[in-house]
Amino acid sequence: MPQDSNWQQQVWQQPPMPQAPAYAQGAYGQPQPPQAAQPPKKSRAWIVALVAVVLFFALMFAGLASCTSMVSSFGSMGSFAASTSSEVDYLTHDAVGVITLDGTIQYDGTTCSPEGLKAQLDRAEQNPHVKAVVLRVNSGGGTATAGEEMATYLRDFSKPVVVSSASMNASAAYEISSQADYIFTAKTTAIGAIGTVMQVTDVSGLLEKLGIDVDNIASAESKDSSYGTRPLTEEERAYYQAMVDQINESFIETVAEGRGMGTEEVRALATGMTFTGIDAVENGLADEIGTLEDAVAKAAELAGMSSYDTVSLEPDYADLTSLLGLLSSADASEDAAALLNEWARHGTIDR
Repeated sequence: MPQDSNWQQQVWQQPPMPQAPAYAQGAYGQPQPPQAAQPPKKSRAWIVALVAVVLFFALMFAGLASCTSMVSSFGSMGSFAASTSSEVDYLTHDAVGVITLDGTIQYDGTTCSPEGLKAQLDRAEQNPHVKAVVLRVNSGGGTATAGEEMATYLRDFSKPVVVSSASMNASAAYEISSQADYIFTAKTTAIGAIGTVMQVTDVSGLLEKLGIDVDNIASAESKDSSYGTRPLTEEERAYYQAMVDQINESFIETVAEGRGMGTEEVRALATGMTFTGIDAVENGLADEIGTLEDAVAKAAELAGMSSYDTVSLEPDYADLTSLLGLLSSADASEDAAALLNEWARHGTIDR
Protein backbone atom coordinates (compact mmCIF):
# COMPACT_ATOMS: atom_id res chain seq x y z
CA MET A 1 0.00 0.00 0.00
CA PRO A 2 1.26 3.52 -0.65
CA GLN A 3 2.82 5.10 2.36
CA ASP A 4 1.68 8.49 3.58
CA SER A 5 3.92 11.36 2.52
CA ASN A 6 5.46 13.77 5.00
CA TRP A 7 5.07 17.41 4.13
CA GLN A 8 7.00 20.33 5.51
CA GLN A 9 5.35 23.65 6.06
CA GLN A 10 7.46 26.76 5.56
CA VAL A 11 6.46 30.00 7.21
CA TRP A 12 7.68 33.12 5.49
CA GLN A 13 7.93 36.19 7.65
CA GLN A 14 7.57 39.65 6.22
CA PRO A 15 10.46 41.86 7.44
CA PRO A 16 9.32 44.85 9.49
CA MET A 17 8.92 48.15 7.67
CA PRO A 18 11.71 50.64 8.39
CA GLN A 19 10.76 53.41 10.77
CA ALA A 20 10.65 56.93 9.31
CA PRO A 21 13.51 59.17 10.58
CA ALA A 22 12.74 61.99 12.94
CA TYR A 23 14.08 64.53 10.38
CA ALA A 24 13.91 64.39 6.60
CA GLN A 25 16.53 65.95 4.33
CA GLY A 26 15.42 68.83 2.13
CA ALA A 27 16.21 69.36 -1.54
CA TYR A 28 19.63 70.79 -0.73
CA GLY A 29 20.51 68.42 2.07
CA GLN A 30 19.44 70.84 4.81
CA PRO A 31 17.58 69.30 7.69
CA GLN A 32 13.94 70.30 7.77
CA PRO A 33 12.32 71.25 11.01
CA PRO A 34 9.97 68.70 12.42
CA GLN A 35 6.36 69.25 11.59
CA ALA A 36 3.92 69.99 14.30
CA ALA A 37 2.82 66.84 16.05
CA GLN A 38 -0.55 65.61 14.92
CA PRO A 39 -3.06 64.78 17.60
CA PRO A 40 -3.20 61.03 18.13
CA LYS A 41 -5.96 59.28 16.32
CA LYS A 42 -8.61 58.04 18.59
CA SER A 43 -8.47 54.29 18.86
CA ARG A 44 -11.66 52.57 17.95
CA ALA A 45 -10.53 49.00 18.40
CA TRP A 46 -13.79 48.34 20.21
CA ILE A 47 -15.48 48.45 16.82
CA VAL A 48 -13.46 45.39 15.81
CA ALA A 49 -14.75 43.46 18.79
CA LEU A 50 -18.31 44.58 18.10
CA VAL A 51 -18.06 43.63 14.41
CA ALA A 52 -16.57 40.25 15.32
CA VAL A 53 -19.38 39.48 17.78
CA VAL A 54 -22.12 40.54 15.37
CA LEU A 55 -20.51 38.59 12.52
CA PHE A 56 -20.17 35.49 14.70
CA PHE A 57 -23.86 35.44 15.58
CA ALA A 58 -24.84 36.23 11.98
CA LEU A 59 -22.81 33.29 10.73
CA MET A 60 -24.21 31.03 13.43
CA PHE A 61 -27.81 31.80 12.50
CA ALA A 62 -27.02 31.59 8.78
CA GLY A 63 -25.41 28.21 9.32
CA LEU A 64 -28.41 26.91 11.25
CA ALA A 65 -30.74 28.11 8.52
CA SER A 66 -28.67 26.63 5.73
CA CYS A 67 -28.35 23.22 7.40
CA THR A 68 -31.91 22.40 6.40
CA SER A 69 -30.98 22.56 2.71
CA MET A 70 -27.37 21.35 2.60
CA VAL A 71 -28.23 17.65 2.40
CA SER A 72 -30.71 16.43 -0.20
CA SER A 73 -33.00 13.44 -0.09
CA PHE A 74 -35.38 11.85 -2.51
CA GLY A 75 -38.31 9.46 -2.27
CA SER A 76 -39.78 6.73 -4.41
CA MET A 77 -40.91 9.28 -7.01
CA GLY A 78 -37.35 10.50 -7.45
CA SER A 79 -38.04 14.04 -6.16
CA PHE A 80 -35.47 15.64 -3.87
CA ALA A 81 -36.37 17.10 -0.48
CA ALA A 82 -34.36 18.81 2.24
CA SER A 83 -32.86 16.59 4.91
CA THR A 84 -29.87 16.70 7.21
CA SER A 85 -27.90 14.07 9.03
CA SER A 86 -29.34 15.33 12.35
CA GLU A 87 -32.84 14.62 11.04
CA VAL A 88 -31.99 10.94 10.71
CA ASP A 89 -32.68 10.61 14.40
CA TYR A 90 -36.16 12.13 13.93
CA LEU A 91 -37.35 10.16 10.91
CA THR A 92 -41.04 9.29 10.83
CA HIS A 93 -40.97 7.46 7.49
CA ASP A 94 -38.93 4.55 6.18
CA ALA A 95 -35.74 5.65 4.49
CA VAL A 96 -32.56 4.64 2.69
CA GLY A 97 -29.43 6.02 4.30
CA VAL A 98 -26.54 7.13 2.09
CA ILE A 99 -22.97 6.92 3.41
CA THR A 100 -20.26 8.53 1.29
CA LEU A 101 -16.70 7.18 1.06
CA ASP A 102 -14.83 9.90 -0.78
CA GLY A 103 -11.07 9.87 -0.35
CA THR A 104 -8.27 7.69 0.95
CA ILE A 105 -9.14 4.75 3.18
CA GLN A 106 -7.22 5.51 6.36
CA TYR A 107 -7.53 6.32 10.04
CA ASP A 108 -8.72 9.93 9.94
CA GLY A 109 -12.09 9.79 11.71
CA THR A 110 -14.16 10.40 8.56
CA THR A 111 -16.46 7.88 6.92
CA CYS A 112 -13.33 6.72 5.03
CA SER A 113 -12.03 5.32 8.33
CA PRO A 114 -13.12 2.28 10.36
CA GLU A 115 -14.37 4.42 13.24
CA GLY A 116 -16.24 6.83 11.00
CA LEU A 117 -17.92 4.14 8.90
CA LYS A 118 -18.89 2.06 11.92
CA ALA A 119 -20.44 5.09 13.62
CA GLN A 120 -22.76 5.65 10.65
CA LEU A 121 -23.54 1.94 10.24
CA ASP A 122 -24.41 1.75 13.92
CA ARG A 123 -26.61 4.80 13.49
CA ALA A 124 -28.46 3.10 10.64
CA GLU A 125 -28.60 -0.20 12.53
CA GLN A 126 -30.23 1.35 15.56
CA ASN A 127 -32.74 3.49 13.65
CA PRO A 128 -35.87 1.45 12.86
CA HIS A 129 -36.80 3.77 9.97
CA VAL A 130 -33.51 3.29 8.11
CA LYS A 131 -34.25 0.05 6.30
CA ALA A 132 -31.25 -0.06 3.94
CA VAL A 133 -27.98 1.69 3.18
CA VAL A 134 -26.30 2.87 -0.01
CA LEU A 135 -22.53 3.21 0.08
CA ARG A 136 -21.46 5.90 -2.39
CA VAL A 137 -17.81 5.08 -3.13
CA ASN A 138 -15.26 7.34 -4.78
CA SER A 139 -11.88 6.09 -3.56
CA GLY A 140 -8.69 4.61 -4.92
CA GLY A 141 -7.99 2.63 -1.75
CA GLY A 142 -5.58 3.20 1.08
CA THR A 143 -4.38 1.41 4.20
CA ALA A 144 -4.82 -2.36 4.13
CA THR A 145 -5.76 -2.73 7.78
CA ALA A 146 -8.35 0.05 7.63
CA GLY A 147 -9.91 -1.60 4.57
CA GLU A 148 -9.99 -4.96 6.34
CA GLU A 149 -11.76 -3.53 9.38
CA MET A 150 -14.28 -1.59 7.31
CA ALA A 151 -15.06 -4.66 5.21
CA THR A 152 -15.79 -6.58 8.41
CA TYR A 153 -18.14 -3.88 9.68
CA LEU A 154 -20.04 -3.86 6.39
CA ARG A 155 -20.25 -7.66 6.29
CA ASP A 156 -21.71 -7.75 9.82
CA PHE A 157 -24.31 -5.05 9.06
CA SER A 158 -27.76 -6.66 9.21
CA LYS A 159 -29.65 -4.47 6.73
CA PRO A 160 -29.34 -4.46 2.92
CA VAL A 161 -26.34 -2.56 1.52
CA VAL A 162 -25.96 -1.45 -2.09
CA VAL A 163 -22.80 0.16 -3.47
CA SER A 164 -22.88 3.02 -5.94
CA SER A 165 -19.45 3.40 -7.58
CA ALA A 166 -18.40 6.87 -8.71
CA SER A 167 -15.25 7.53 -10.76
CA MET A 168 -13.11 5.08 -8.78
CA ASN A 169 -13.75 2.10 -6.55
CA ALA A 170 -10.38 0.42 -6.21
CA SER A 171 -8.12 -1.60 -3.93
CA ALA A 172 -9.13 -1.26 -0.24
CA ALA A 173 -12.28 0.63 -1.28
CA TYR A 174 -13.29 -2.32 -3.45
CA GLU A 175 -12.50 -4.76 -0.64
CA ILE A 176 -15.08 -2.89 1.44
CA SER A 177 -17.56 -2.73 -1.45
CA SER A 178 -17.29 -6.47 -2.06
CA GLN A 179 -19.19 -7.10 1.18
CA ALA A 180 -22.32 -5.31 -0.07
CA ASP A 181 -25.41 -7.13 -1.34
CA TYR A 182 -25.24 -5.44 -4.74
CA ILE A 183 -22.71 -3.28 -6.60
CA PHE A 184 -23.57 -0.64 -9.18
CA THR A 185 -20.87 0.91 -11.34
CA ALA A 186 -20.69 3.41 -14.16
CA LYS A 187 -19.38 2.23 -17.50
CA THR A 188 -16.24 4.31 -17.06
CA THR A 189 -15.64 3.62 -13.36
CA ALA A 190 -12.15 2.34 -12.52
CA ILE A 191 -13.05 -0.60 -10.29
CA GLY A 192 -11.22 -3.54 -8.78
CA ALA A 193 -7.44 -3.26 -8.43
CA ILE A 194 -7.27 -6.32 -6.19
CA GLY A 195 -3.68 -6.29 -5.01
CA THR A 196 -1.24 -5.25 -2.32
CA VAL A 197 1.91 -3.18 -2.49
CA MET A 198 4.61 -2.14 -0.05
CA GLN A 199 7.03 0.58 -1.03
CA VAL A 200 10.57 1.04 0.25
CA THR A 201 12.54 3.90 -1.30
CA ASP A 202 16.32 3.54 -1.38
CA VAL A 203 17.99 6.97 -1.35
CA SER A 204 21.42 5.70 -0.33
CA GLY A 205 22.89 6.47 -3.78
CA LEU A 206 21.71 10.07 -3.58
CA LEU A 207 23.04 10.45 -0.04
CA GLU A 208 26.42 9.16 -1.20
CA LYS A 209 26.58 11.72 -4.02
CA LEU A 210 25.73 14.47 -1.57
CA GLY A 211 28.40 13.27 0.82
CA ILE A 212 25.92 12.42 3.54
CA ASP A 213 26.62 9.45 5.79
CA VAL A 214 23.78 8.00 7.84
CA ASP A 215 24.58 5.63 10.72
CA ASN A 216 21.56 3.66 11.90
CA ILE A 217 22.07 2.26 15.38
CA ALA A 218 19.49 -0.51 15.57
CA SER A 219 18.64 -3.32 17.95
CA ALA A 220 18.51 -5.83 15.08
CA GLU A 221 20.06 -6.04 11.63
CA SER A 222 16.80 -5.46 9.77
CA LYS A 223 15.29 -2.84 12.04
CA ASP A 224 16.39 -0.10 9.64
CA SER A 225 15.51 -2.02 6.49
CA SER A 226 12.58 0.26 5.58
CA TYR A 227 14.35 3.54 6.32
CA GLY A 228 15.64 3.88 2.77
CA THR A 229 19.23 4.67 3.79
CA ARG A 230 20.54 1.38 2.43
CA PRO A 231 19.44 -1.27 -0.09
CA LEU A 232 17.40 -4.25 1.10
CA THR A 233 19.21 -7.53 1.51
CA GLU A 234 17.86 -10.54 -0.36
CA GLU A 235 16.56 -11.99 2.90
CA GLU A 236 14.72 -8.77 3.74
CA ARG A 237 13.20 -8.52 0.28
CA ALA A 238 11.96 -12.11 0.55
CA TYR A 239 10.52 -11.38 3.98
CA TYR A 240 8.59 -8.33 2.78
CA GLN A 241 7.40 -10.20 -0.30
CA ALA A 242 5.99 -12.96 1.90
CA MET A 243 4.23 -10.33 4.01
CA VAL A 244 2.68 -8.71 0.93
CA ASP A 245 1.56 -12.10 -0.39
CA GLN A 246 -0.07 -12.97 2.93
CA ILE A 247 -1.97 -9.68 3.09
CA ASN A 248 -3.03 -10.06 -0.54
CA GLU A 249 -4.31 -13.58 0.10
CA SER A 250 -6.57 -12.17 2.82
CA PHE A 251 -7.78 -9.56 0.31
CA ILE A 252 -8.63 -12.25 -2.25
CA GLU A 253 -10.47 -14.38 0.30
CA THR A 254 -12.49 -11.40 1.51
CA VAL A 255 -13.60 -10.53 -2.03
CA ALA A 256 -14.39 -14.16 -2.85
CA GLU A 257 -16.56 -14.48 0.24
CA GLY A 258 -18.35 -11.19 -0.32
CA ARG A 259 -19.01 -11.73 -4.02
CA GLY A 260 -19.85 -15.42 -3.74
CA MET A 261 -17.02 -16.33 -6.10
CA GLY A 262 -14.36 -19.01 -5.96
CA THR A 263 -10.96 -18.08 -4.54
CA GLU A 264 -9.15 -19.07 -7.74
CA GLU A 265 -11.64 -17.10 -9.80
CA VAL A 266 -10.86 -13.97 -7.81
CA ARG A 267 -7.14 -14.73 -7.85
CA ALA A 268 -7.23 -14.67 -11.64
CA LEU A 269 -8.66 -11.15 -11.45
CA ALA A 270 -6.16 -9.99 -8.81
CA THR A 271 -3.82 -8.32 -11.27
CA GLY A 272 -3.53 -5.18 -9.15
CA MET A 273 -5.08 -3.21 -12.00
CA THR A 274 -8.55 -1.74 -12.33
CA PHE A 275 -11.25 -2.76 -14.77
CA THR A 276 -13.80 -0.56 -16.47
CA GLY A 277 -17.32 -0.83 -15.13
CA ILE A 278 -18.32 -2.71 -18.26
CA ASP A 279 -15.64 -5.36 -17.73
CA ALA A 280 -16.38 -5.58 -14.00
CA VAL A 281 -19.99 -6.50 -14.68
CA GLU A 282 -18.84 -9.17 -17.12
CA ASN A 283 -16.22 -10.70 -14.80
CA GLY A 284 -18.41 -10.63 -11.70
CA LEU A 285 -16.77 -7.87 -9.66
CA ALA A 286 -19.89 -5.71 -10.09
CA ASP A 287 -23.54 -6.48 -10.71
CA GLU A 288 -24.98 -3.75 -12.89
CA ILE A 289 -24.34 -0.47 -14.68
CA GLY A 290 -26.29 2.27 -12.93
CA THR A 291 -26.42 5.60 -11.13
CA LEU A 292 -26.76 6.61 -7.48
CA GLU A 293 -30.53 6.81 -7.97
CA ASP A 294 -30.51 3.24 -9.30
CA ALA A 295 -28.60 2.13 -6.23
CA VAL A 296 -31.08 3.81 -3.89
CA ALA A 297 -34.00 2.19 -5.72
CA LYS A 298 -32.30 -1.21 -5.49
CA ALA A 299 -31.66 -0.77 -1.77
CA ALA A 300 -35.34 0.07 -1.25
CA GLU A 301 -36.32 -2.98 -3.27
CA LEU A 302 -34.09 -5.25 -1.19
CA ALA A 303 -35.65 -3.79 1.96
CA GLY A 304 -39.18 -4.26 0.61
CA MET A 305 -40.02 -0.54 0.53
CA SER A 306 -42.33 1.02 -2.06
CA SER A 307 -42.38 4.47 -0.45
CA TYR A 308 -39.33 5.92 1.24
CA ASP A 309 -37.15 8.92 1.91
CA THR A 310 -33.41 9.17 1.36
CA VAL A 311 -31.19 10.69 4.02
CA SER A 312 -27.47 11.29 4.29
CA LEU A 313 -25.55 9.59 7.08
CA GLU A 314 -22.53 11.77 7.83
CA PRO A 315 -20.46 12.65 10.90
CA ASP A 316 -21.85 15.51 12.97
CA TYR A 317 -19.01 17.98 12.77
CA ALA A 318 -18.70 21.46 11.33
CA ASP A 319 -16.92 21.78 8.02
CA LEU A 320 -14.41 24.65 8.01
CA THR A 321 -14.83 25.01 4.26
CA SER A 322 -18.56 25.52 4.68
CA LEU A 323 -17.95 28.07 7.41
CA LEU A 324 -15.58 30.02 5.18
CA GLY A 325 -18.15 29.83 2.41
CA LEU A 326 -20.77 31.36 4.69
CA LEU A 327 -18.28 34.05 5.67
CA SER A 328 -17.61 34.98 2.06
CA SER A 329 -21.32 35.15 1.29
CA ALA A 330 -22.32 37.22 4.31
CA ASP A 331 -23.40 40.76 3.46
CA ALA A 332 -21.21 42.31 6.14
CA SER A 333 -18.10 40.27 5.38
CA GLU A 334 -16.47 42.84 3.07
CA ASP A 335 -17.00 45.72 5.51
CA ALA A 336 -15.77 43.60 8.40
CA ALA A 337 -12.68 42.53 6.46
CA ALA A 338 -11.90 46.16 5.56
CA LEU A 339 -12.21 47.22 9.19
CA LEU A 340 -9.99 44.41 10.39
CA ASN A 341 -7.35 45.15 7.74
CA GLU A 342 -7.33 48.83 8.66
CA TRP A 343 -6.89 47.99 12.30
CA ALA A 344 -4.12 45.48 11.54
CA ARG A 345 -2.15 48.11 9.56
CA HIS A 346 -2.56 51.12 11.84
CA GLY A 347 -3.85 49.86 15.14
CA THR A 348 -6.84 52.21 14.84
CA ILE A 349 -10.02 52.42 12.84
CA ASP A 350 -11.10 55.79 11.46
CA ARG A 351 -14.49 56.60 10.06
